[in-house]
Amino acid sequence: MKWQTKQQLTQLLCNLVEHASISNSEAEVTLSQYVAEQLRTLDYFQGNPEFVQLHPTGDGRYFVTALVKKDERVRDTIVLVSHFDVVDVQDYGAWKELAFSPQVLTQRFYENKEQLPPDVQVDLESGEWLFGRGVMDMKCGLALHMSLIEQACHGAFEGNLLLLTVPDEEVNSVGMRAAVPALVEMAKKYDLSYKLVLNSEPMFTRYPGDQTNYIYTGSIGKVLPGFYCYGKETHVGEPLAGLNANFMVAQVVNELELNTDFCEVFGREVSPPPTGLFQTDLKEDYSVQIPHRAVTLFNLFLQKKSMDEVTEELLELAKRAGKRIEERYREQAVRFAQMEQSTPKSLSVNVWTFAELRQKAVEMFGSETVEQLESRVFGDAVKKDERERTIELVDKLAILCKDFAPMIVLFYAPPYYPAVNSSDDSLVCHLVATLQQYAKEKHDIELVQQHYFGGISDLSYVGLHQPLSALWALTANMPMWNRGYELPIDALAEFQVPVFNVGPVGRDAHQWTERLNVPFAFETVKQWLVYVIEQVFSK
Repeated sequence: MKWQTKQQLTQLLCNLVEHASISNSEAEVTLSQYVAEQLRTLDYFQGNPEFVQLHPTGDGRYFVTALVKKDERVRDTIVLVSHFDVVDVQDYGAWKELAFSPQVLTQRFYENKEQLPPDVQVDLESGEWLFGRGVMDMKCGLALHMSLIEQACHGAFEGNLLLLTVPDEEVNSVGMRAAVPALVEMAKKYDLSYKLVLNSEPMFTRYPGDQTNYIYTGSIGKVLPGFYCYGKETHVGEPLAGLNANFMVAQVVNELELNTDFCEVFGREVSPPPTGLFQTDLKEDYSVQIPHRAVTLFNLFLQKKSMDEVTEELLELAKRAGKRIEERYREQAVRFAQMEQSTPKSLSVNVWTFAELRQKAVEMFGSETVEQLESRVFGDAVKKDERERTIELVDKLAILCKDFAPMIVLFYAPPYYPAVNSSDDSLVCHLVATLQQYAKEKHDIELVQQHYFGGISDLSYVGLHQPLSALWALTANMPMWNRGYELPIDALAEFQVPVFNVGPVGRDAHQWTERLNVPFAFETVKQWLVYVIEQVFSK
């Protein structure tokens, strides 16, 4: 047994972290190969080599599956899901070169304790924490799952375990979206009945200093709404003869940033407010012409709200921003006119959805022209990500329809994460109650149930939680829908499985002080995961 003790698991984790598997990097590919190679060293897979597979995602990357069957007659199966990509390490600054060397980095932090934030210094004193990119998010989860697979290879459980570990969770979830059809096919090929999808994302704090231990029975949803603003060009010497798109975007941002009207409340859980992820004007070169095209993208979390509700609320917000733009412009135009004794102008801002903008373009120029424009944008060989292509298409269509400016256009960019919640599932209810009791009796730890994992996860792609028709407001206003970005709708409809997340304690995900409580992860949580698996197979 090579991945069972705290020391063995710590070494496995360090080996995984040493692969600098930043999303879209070469190391993301080599790590998938490394994981498969390590799994193939187990005797069970030596005798059943077809049960470890590298699956292509279609873009040069791979996800890994490893199936351990109890015997041919056993169908009940638990899917252990994790991701092995990590975010970049620019935030490490002077420590950047050590970000993927956990043991060395941790030792350096001990030697330079005074340079660390006070709460990190407190954790250092305990001697229980390991630092480095990916130690908590989420290569610890992968290490734990490999340990469980090894136990299954030795006959530890009464059912089948299927390890699934994927790339790209931190960006577009290409890995999980590609994996769902494969899981459906594997169920048919190997006669599997999926009982639970078990994730081990780390516990996320809900507020600074939060010491609560959480288990999760769902995962929060997310959309990426964009607001494209088209003003009117003019020379900087005559700013009131035009309308600066940066000013327009600023009004939208002022309305939406941290706007708690968009927070959802589920029991005692509150989704975080929206926050901007991207903002720029689209002027390519410096000149004294004002920027008259600009765009912003926002992160917006979802729990129960429908896309119709969300879209209507965002449109109302854009209309309020439009009114503020008109009022501010009129106020300043009047004051300036009084100063120079001239006649002030006024303006009116149109607010549309992307679907409405596209329809305007079709009415003015014909569907063939619009489709040719779309083909050029989506067929461009220049490497651009999904957000860039989305913005480019909205921009091209808006330029066609510039006679309608000033305008604000609401659209959606990839990715889309549906909210998922298994809190009412009878098996999950049983697991929550029994695990809470077990943790209290065995470890004197209070476990608190959260209905939605707040860090966004690939659990969003387990099942289809609303019909495609209910997503029309999203799909009609997402330029890349089925044009380079899609969900495996048919496979999702077949993959209706309850979800549960039991993971380690970590701190500061996506920060240079990211760290993992090692004994808690590889002793306590390891026992919890074994207990959960045994409970599932005993039902």
